Amino acid sequence: MSENFKTIRELAEEIGVSKTAINKKVSDSERKQWFSKKGNRFLVNEIGQDAIKSMFSYDINNRKSKTENTEKQPESKTENFENDNLKKSDFNHLSEIIKYQNAQIEDLKETKSQHFKQLTQMQNLLDQQQRLALQDKQLLEEYKAEIKDLKALTMAPHDDGEKEVTSDKQLEPESSTPESQPKPKKWWRFGK
Repeated sequence: MSENFKTIRELAEEIGVSKTAINKKVSDSERKQWFSKKGNRFLVNEIGQDAIKSMFSYDINNRKSKTENTEKQPESKTENFENDNLKKSDFNHLSEIIKYQNAQIEDLKETKSQHFKQLTQMQNLLDQQQRLALQDKQLLEEYKAEIKDLKALTMAPHDDGEKEVTSDKQLEPESSTPESQPKPKKWWRFGK
């Protein structure tokens, strides 16, 4: 199904407004639905074109009718009939705008509910993470206590009747002579 795409500039020229005005009127969710990017241009599909035209047609019709009313007063029944038709078209247009805005409201409500669900999920995950961190901290403390107990058991003196002398507790002779100290070997004398 090929759609008739127009650039934002083409659509703006057709409606008689600026590109900036179109960009300000279109919301992000609408932009995702109606716009597509080709190269460095944004193209608007037919549905988006119709919706954007309807957004601006009410403003344009109001401006035209106000200028026409200030320029001349209705003189005959045919002009009154035309004004009645304009009023009906304005009413139809207003009802389309109301429908469109109601659709936007529903879309915003749906987005809000999705954000609320995501927020509750994130809060649940954060609570879970905090509980796990607390459990890890408790386990770490238990492990530290066990290690401390094990170290105390291994360091306890043996009751075999003999005292063991550790290398730290051995006393060095008071006078150390250079003869009693080992001499360092030099690597070049290994062959001799």
